Amino acid sequence: MEALLPIIVQAVTGVIGGEAIGSVVKKAAMGHGAKILSGIIGGVGGGALLSGMGGDAGALSGLLGDAVGGAVGGGVLTGIVGAVMGAMNKS
Repeated sequence: MEALLPIIVQAVTGVIGGEAIGSVVKKAAMGHGAKILSGIIGGVGGGALLSGMGGDAGALSGLLGDAVGGAVGGGVLTGIVGAVMGAMNKS
């Protein structure tokens, strides 16, 4: 369970970050499912990158680091996917 909790936190905060970016960027032609999926993938990836770069020391370690990395990663990936999907729909 100890190994699963950070992944769950990263996925949930990734969805929150993805939904936040998806609501701000109205021009992104994304459905709700695409925002959730890109938020989960970006959240887990961002949380893993942050914990891998920061190690166990510092202010962003533990669950706080997982939450911040998940929210930022989910938001960034959702923004990228939304921009790509929006550009594909224009052409």
